[in-house]
Amino acid sequence: MDFTRRDCIRIGIAGGALSAAGGCARLANHFAEHHSDAALPPGDVDATTRLVNRVTFGPRPGDVATAKSAGHQAYVASLLEPDDDEDLRLQFLLDKLDVFQMQAYETRDLPEDEVIRQLQQSAILRATYGKHQLRERMVDFWTNHFNIYGRKGLSAYRKAADETNVVRKHALATFPDLLLASAHSPAMLMYLDNAGNVAGRPNENYAREIMELHTMGVKSGYSQKDVQEVARCFTGWTLEQRMFRHRWSFRFNEDLHDNGPKQVLGHSIPAGGGEKDGEMVLDLLAGHPSTAHFISKKLCGYFLGDDAQKWVGRTEQTYLQTKGDIRSMLEPILTSQELIDSPPILKRPFDYMISAL
Repeated sequence: MDFTRRDCIRIGIAGGALSAAGGCARLANHFAEHHSDAALPPGDVDATTRLVNRVTFGPRPGDVATAKSAGHQAYVASLLEPDDDEDLRLQFLLDKLDVFQMQAYETRDLPEDEVIRQLQQSAILRATYGKHQLRERMVDFWTNHFNIYGRKGLSAYRKAADETNVVRKHALATFPDLLLASAHSPAMLMYLDNAGNVAGRPNENYAREIMELHTMGVKSGYSQKDVQEVARCFTGWTLEQRMFRHRWSFRFNEDLHDNGPKQVLGHSIPAGGGEKDGEMVLDLLAGHPSTAHFISKKLCGYFLGDDAQKWVGRTEQTYLQTKGDIRSMLEPILTSQELIDSPPILKRPFDYMISAL
């Protein structure tokens, strides 16, 4: 059967919906468990083709030749330093999407299904036409890491601003800056219920998820008491709802904050800190050795697959030495012989469809 590009885009939107629902990982696991050919040997894949496949969504015409001509080191270095220019076709198509042209609260005039469709279409267009493919891969990586489910509450209406100001802006910067931006994201604060986290009635959802999913990882040494104390530190981190202000932007509301002393991961946070309580927690989490391990393990797995373990320890050290500089962690992985020699990595439906396009 012949497929047009329009057919592929339709399939991609369905794939995006599956990804948003968490279905891709389950599908991949099912495939690996029930098909004996899931773990294929490396074979005779050209080294440069393997590199381009890993650092982009798939070679476009001329990409492999460009990488060979530049050499692997120089090619990776160029990908790690993207400029602000973008493919004009892509910019033209993105300009048609209302969710990226309007303020978050203004998109409430659109049906939720239409907002989600435009978000999915944007992801497909950027991955397909994006000039800076490694940055697009990292946007995909961090979007999944700092997951926000669009159909919870009004999350979909805030998601475009989160993608632009949090994930895309910091995708190749430093993890502490990315974590700080996420903690101030209205989309994240609403999705994980911190907008309703107030003194005397703390909500622990964001506190638990920031340690379990965003930084340290599960079973990494924090306790339920730490969760409770972190929740207290983030009381008053909410959204702007007052008249004549920038609606749905981040707001620290001093009146809702628990200003008592706190103890987090063995560190004392004195009384009266206000918004700095939460900032101290972010600094503690970003600099914690468990965070270095958790982030390094995910990064190595993303680019090296089953061979990731060989690089996790080295990447942890780089994280700690550079204070979470993402480029510094990525460059040794992407120029390693292990990346060239590693076995194939099963592509999610989204990745496979973009490669086909």
